[in-house]
Amino acid sequence: MAEAERIIGTPDSPEGAGAEPEQSSSTDGQESAGPRPRGKRRIAVLFAVAAFAYALDLISKMIVVAKLEHHEPIEIIGDWLKFEAIRNAGAAFGFGEAFTVIFTVIAAAVIVVIARLARKLYSLPWAIALGLLLGGALGNLTDRIFRSPGVFEGAVVDFIAPKHFAVFNLADSAIVCGGILIVLLSFKGLDPDGTVHKD
Repeated sequence: MAEAERIIGTPDSPEGAGAEPEQSSSTDGQESAGPRPRGKRRIAVLFAVAAFAYALDLISKMIVVAKLEHHEPIEIIGDWLKFEAIRNAGAAFGFGEAFTVIFTVIAAAVIVVIARLARKLYSLPWAIALGLLLGGALGNLTDRIFRSPGVFEGAVVDFIAPKHFAVFNLADSAIVCGGILIVLLSFKGLDPDGTVHKD
């Protein structure tokens, strides 16, 4: 039983990480018996990435509303990629326009979960991924709250229009990139606290 607890013990608690801490003194001062130090938390990285993604999204939407809305689309790569301002009441890429309030609540919940998870964040890749999610969620949530037709029902400004695809914005892109990175990190077995597990 003691051996099983040593193997599956959680690395966050030094008391349960191993029953023989005296073995750690045999490697030239390195602490190897218990969990290795995870380094400093990556909260600053998370919020820096989130702030950058949010600012980029906010500035791009301000420019689009001022310069592109009610104007002809701008062709970037022929008709394969255009900038075209639209107002989207649905989720990312224009899905579910009848559930604007629900998507607003979900975005707010995502922000709360990420903020709580930040206390246990020691992994740089996870900090980047969660920062992208947070910045994207904040970007679209800002539209939901402050744009017409009303609070929590506001339509999101979308403007990136690839051919044969839904129109989206930089916040959507940040959310998708963060989600893909989280999936990859999960497949690799890397946890937000910096530990690696193999199923």
